[in-house]
Order: sequence, then structure tokens, then C-alpha cells
Amino acid sequence: MNMKHLFRTLALACGGVLAAAALGQPADYIVAVVNAVPITNAEVRTAMARFTAQLRQQGQPVPATEILRGKVLERLINDRAQLQWAQESGIRVDEAAVDQAEQALARQSQVDVPTFRQRMASEGMGPAALRSQLREQLTLTRLQEREVDARVRISDQEVDRYLQEQLAKNTDPFIQQINLAQLLVAVPEGASPAQLASLQARADTARARLRAGEPFDTLVKELSDADQKNGGQLGLRRADRYPPSFVLATQGLQVGEVSEIVRSGAGFHLLRLVERQAPTALTQTVVQSHARHILLRTGPDLSQAAAVARLAEYRQLIQAGKDDFQALARRYSQDGSAEQGGDLGWASPGMFVPEFEEAMNALADNEISKPLVSRFGVHLIQLIDRRRVELSAREVREAARAQLREAKVEEAFTAWARDIRDRAFVELREPPP
Repeated sequence: MNMKHLFRTLALACGGVLAAAALGQPADYIVAVVNAVPITNAEVRTAMARFTAQLRQQGQPVPATEILRGKVLERLINDRAQLQWAQESGIRVDEAAVDQAEQALARQSQVDVPTFRQRMASEGMGPAALRSQLREQLTLTRLQEREVDARVRISDQEVDRYLQEQLAKNTDPFIQQINLAQLLVAVPEGASPAQLASLQARADTARARLRAGEPFDTLVKELSDADQKNGGQLGLRRADRYPPSFVLATQGLQVGEVSEIVRSGAGFHLLRLVERQAPTALTQTVVQSHARHILLRTGPDLSQAAAVARLAEYRQLIQAGKDDFQALARRYSQDGSAEQGGDLGWASPGMFVPEFEEAMNALADNEISKPLVSRFGVHLIQLIDRRRVELSAREVREAARAQLREAKVEEAFTAWARDIRDRAFVELREPPP
């Protein structure tokens, strides 16, 4: 389980306290016992409020109360059994790890730890309860990493089989190799309506003659305003190197067939499919981002609030045209990229910490973010450009391995959790009269 997933889990675990407090405090009683450890009605109500809030935030329907209660109780039983197994297995979470988790949540909320504690306390969860819940979540995560993640292995043969299956399923016309021949009736820039109609009629006539059985090569030599060599062939290449309109117009053709008329900025095209080859290897692309940033590190000499205020001031200066992002980065950024004006180069997904990447991905070209708090300090980010690049064969294999592993981990976790639940002694109790 990666840290991004862990932080999201921790945030959700802490997020239900306010909703639970709103339910009031009815008389409490024990609803279940897991290996002599009780689960109370108050715990169930708190968890129900949390999951209800999550479902509503996600726009999903909320199950009937009794159904939701049953699912929540079963989840609490599983968690309690797993926590007991973790304790018996010797898993311990020290204070430093809890500190880091608490700091991570504060960064997500873009506040410092004292402010985050005050916010949580105002929602009904004091510092001790917060740290206890963080400790439990960290314990469960470490247990699952040791018991489940470490047991999952993906062989090279599994990767090969997966890639072949994906290749067979891939019907994307833009990754096929195609060779097209064209007959072009060129339209000059600024053509009058009369000229345009005349040229359209010429293209229509060519299409009619092709339908009547005249050879494409012959009509290319007679009518085409493009290169007439080799019957107007453009050459075998990957389809995404052709104009998209050409690919879409010919994707349903059999070899030797001719498309309907395709209009482009150059004129009217008739396209003949000369050759089509299926891809021999699975290809994948990713969107890379090119950004620059200014980083201010916080500490005794610079508080987080002061760093945020200073970067907000830099942002205003840049947007007003009174200063330059690169110049400010060279003068003030406390990062190795300062000499390059804060330039971070081209980055693929996953290269930056989640909070930085999320803010960067939300930017448009040349847009500047608001000050962003991360584990390294406070950043001001400017997106320069984006591009789509094709992954290497090794990168495609690693991506496939990661997808297979994720699926296997999910299956293994389900089986492991069921086994832990089956080993536990669970007594369900009826509510008091």
C-alpha cells in the first residue's frame, strides 16, 4: 500500500468524527465481542456516520439503516480481529511514525500541526483520540503489508500473457500500421465560394469514376494535386502519424477500398487503404508535465504561515508583470533547481509527492498555483507545458506488472481478512430492552 493510499485512509478515518458527534450520545451498550474485546453501539454509530458521509460526498446511494449497520459492524469486527493479530505478531507503531502521519494530514489540510489539532478538537476529536486512531490505521497497514503484500509475486510469464491479452483486445485504430494513398484536389487559401464549389465538383467526379471501376493510380496521375509517385502512396507508418481525419475515414475500409471525400485545410482528399498491419507490441502513453517551482523551507526562522504569505506576494508580483517567476526562483528558492530558475524538467506521473503532483495537474499552461504545503516546505508552481510520450518496452512491462500485482493483492487481502475473521471468536449481542 503506498503512502498516498495510506494518507487517504487516515483522512477518511478522522473525517467521521464531526458527523458522529451530531448524532448525540445515547446510552451505550456492547453489540459484539471479538476475542473478549467489546465493540460498543457508540463505535458502530460513529462508523455509520462516517460511511454515510463518504457515500453522500461521492454521490452514491446510502443503504437502508439496518443493512448499513450490518456492514459497518462486520467491518469493525474485521478491524478488531486484525488489530489483535497485529499485537500478537509483535507489530508496534512508535511515536515518531504517529507524528509523521499527523504531520501528513496537517499538510493535506495546508495547516500546521497545532492548527490541525485545534480543528479536529472543534469537531469532537481530541489529540489523544486522534493519535490513537492514527496508530490503529498504521498498525493495520503494516500488518497488511507484511501478511499480504509481501506474499504476492508476479512472474515474467504472467506479464507476457497479460501483454498478449491486452494486445489482442486493443482495437485502437491509431496504433495500427497503415499505408494510405491519396488523391488530392487542392483548395487555395482564400478560395471564393464559386471556386470551392468547382473544386468540390471535381472531387465528386473523381469519386464517381472510382465507383465506376477506374483504377485509383490512373486517376491520381490525371487529377491529383499532391505527389503522384507510386500512386500517391504516403508510406507505411503508425496511424497516429497521419492526420486524425484520415485515420477515422479509413478505419472501416478493407485493403484496396477508397474512402469518402475528406475535407482538410489543404483541400478534398480521396484515400485508398493500401496496407494495414496490427501492432506487434503493446504501446502505452503517459502525459508528462514540465513545471518550475519556488520552494521555501519552513523552520525556526520561517514559519509555514510566513512562507505562504511570502509566496502569495511573489505570485501577485508575477501576475501583475512586476517580476519574473524564473528570476524570483533564482533569488529565493531553497531547492537545487534554483539555478535553473526553478525548472524541474519533464516529469512522468508519480515522480513528485502526491500533494505536489495533484496541484500541478490542476494547472493550465503557464498558470501559477496558490502556495502549496508539502512535506518539503511551501511551493509556488508554474506549469510550462504538457506532452504525451510513448512508454518504452521496459516501462510497459513494469506498468503491466503493477496492474497484475494490484489485482492479486486485492484478492489475497480478501482471502487473508476472511481467514483472520474465521479464526476469531465473535459473539454478537442483542441490544438491551
